[in-house]
Amino acid sequence: MSLSIRNQIPGTITSVTAGEAMSTVKVRLAGGQDITAAITTDAVKDLGLAEGAAVTALVKSTEVSLATGPVEGISIRNQIPGTVTDIATGGAMGSVKVSVEGGALTAAITKDAVEALGLSAGTSVVALIKSTEISLSV
Repeated sequence: MSLSIRNQIPGTITSVTAGEAMSTVKVRLAGGQDITAAITTDAVKDLGLAEGAAVTALVKSTEVSLATGPVEGISIRNQIPGTVTDIATGGAMGSVKVSVEGGALTAAITKDAVEALGLSAGTSVVALIKSTEISLSV
């Protein structure tokens, strides 16, 4: 299946914590980073997700925020360090490609944010992704 979701990073499930309606699934990405996905408990069951299973983490580029360093005092736990490799901007929006250990991410952010953060190729950044915005595929 082909998807329009640009961010697709392989990993392995390290734990599943089931709740009544929602579950958290911790995944170690190919580059060694740990992320958490919050998905429905029904999805965990339907996909047969369990510790040790190979999955692909999927994130729409519009759900990736960027910071120029680690962010404290925020509920977003998925903070993946990387380096900007390319930026394409239009009248209002920018597409920022970020190299991360084991893969790459694309963030769709405003042109104003690109300028305010001083982003250019080679800039160190941290990709911020809410756990509820990560989907998993087997």
